[in-house]
Amino acid sequence: MSNRLFQGVIQQMKEAIGCTVGVIDETGVISACSDISRIGEVRGNIQEELAFSSDFAVLDGVTYRFINPAVQNGGIVFAERDDREAAKDTLLLAVALSNIKNLYDEKYDKGSFIKNIMLDNILPSDIYIKSKELHFTSEEHHAVLVIKFSDKVDMMPYDIIQGMFPDKTRDYVLNIGEQDVVLVKEVEAGIEAKELEALAGAIVETLTAESYPRRVYVGIGTVVDSLKDLARAYKEARIALEVGKVFDTERTVISYENLGIGRLIYQLPTTLCEAFLQEVFKKGSLESLESRDDDTQMKTVRAFFENNLNVSKTAESLYVHRNTLVYRLEKIRKLTGLDLREFDHAVTFKVALMVKKYLSSKPAKF
Repeated sequence: MSNRLFQGVIQQMKEAIGCTVGVIDETGVISACSDISRIGEVRGNIQEELAFSSDFAVLDGVTYRFINPAVQNGGIVFAERDDREAAKDTLLLAVALSNIKNLYDEKYDKGSFIKNIMLDNILPSDIYIKSKELHFTSEEHHAVLVIKFSDKVDMMPYDIIQGMFPDKTRDYVLNIGEQDVVLVKEVEAGIEAKELEALAGAIVETLTAESYPRRVYVGIGTVVDSLKDLARAYKEARIALEVGKVFDTERTVISYENLGIGRLIYQLPTTLCEAFLQEVFKKGSLESLESRDDDTQMKTVRAFFENNLNVSKTAESLYVHRNTLVYRLEKIRKLTGLDLREFDHAVTFKVALMVKKYLSSKPAKF
């Protein structure tokens, strides 16, 4: 469709520019031209030549320029002259074609439509009408995955991810922000979270194999069966990343469905969290427990939770006698007022430690 739009603009500008002008697509083929007989001709290596120029390039008496320098696979305009006016004419033509393509994409492109829904840039009442125009069906289910880097990268790996999901009629790869790419993938109804996590793991492995120096994280929202719910799924994926960064720093793939109690704590006001800690622990007891030089008490607490409150297994994992472990647990009880051997006390202690971690991060931001 964009080639038809381009052809119309070029035909109108032909007389004003005074020479043959046209557009070369990403494959190096002339896709629109004021001389219709030239459409289909191959112009090899033009993109490579332009990539090394700061603005435009002149080759064999023809002036070339990217339609959008930021998206170098978005097409090239040319004018069959090599004077100063040709440089200006190709700039005007590039601006005109870039603008008309953006307007077309906003109105008819599915990817732009999906992006506007996620970012709440479209009224709910318009989503239904627009989805019918773009031929979305009510049976489609989608999952939203936010792929984020721990630090800003020079170039987002959009092309790599797009290459992993080439079906642009079912999967949408979108650049959002400076540090993240979003994948909106059509999935089967009833797909399990572990399948999406495996997919996200493959994305992380692929990007890591491409030698990206910074750590890659993927947040996964819940599967939605309505386009209007994509905004919620996108927010869930971002929450998954933020909560995972607070409570599970070792994981690179975090699903909103598997956040557990961390999701609840993340949504609590900090004032409520602070009040909870003050109620649970005796004054200064938690700080005292955490400030021990040898960290023995906190190591004991962590090991006890990791071994599901089993005294024998915990003692074995810590390489201490059972009685030594019982002695330590008793010291913790006297210090905090909570006996970790009692399930209710253990749950309270575990939640309190997570709340403390949440308050320390407030929460962590990428």
